[in-house]
Amino acid sequence: MIDSIISSKTRIKLLLKFFLTEGTAGYLRGLSAEFRESSNGIRIELKRLTEAGLLTTFADGNKRMYQANSAHPLYEQIHQIVRKHIGLDQIVDTVVRQLGDLEQVYLTGSFSEGIDSGIIDLLFVGEIDKVYLFKLLEKVESTVNRKVRFVVYTAADVTAGALETFTPRPLLLWDKSSSEA
Repeated sequence: MIDSIISSKTRIKLLLKFFLTEGTAGYLRGLSAEFRESSNGIRIELKRLTEAGLLTTFADGNKRMYQANSAHPLYEQIHQIVRKHIGLDQIVDTVVRQLGDLEQVYLTGSFSEGIDSGIIDLLFVGEIDKVYLFKLLEKVESTVNRKVRFVVYTAADVTAGALETFTPRPLLLWDKSSSEA
């Protein structure tokens, strides 16, 4: 979807990296290694996104760090476009509507760091029929063209600190209490 609008694959990777998860930062050489691309191409795209005000920079020792400018007027819209590109909104909407006693949905794994691995890792919290969840996600996978892996925890597991075992910390995508308000 997004690649039909934005022709630069590097720019798409940078938007995913910085706009999927708030506060994600990176530096030129680290991004070059992560994306397995030349630093020159990444430097050009970082410059363009910074000049457009979409990225901000700060110093961390001798490294120039980049991160999304959350104060930019288009920040929230770009964040939503990135989520839609990955298929997260569609997954959450489908599962939340059809699944029973769901409390929360978290994004884990590489996508929670803004890295597009092609596999979406999700953590569901609640008393859930795992067989039915598997069937739902199987249907969604063909729609979003990505593999979806999941784990299910109870609310008691989360209260007991189960989220602390994840590196990086899971990103909350949906919460029952905030959606009921």
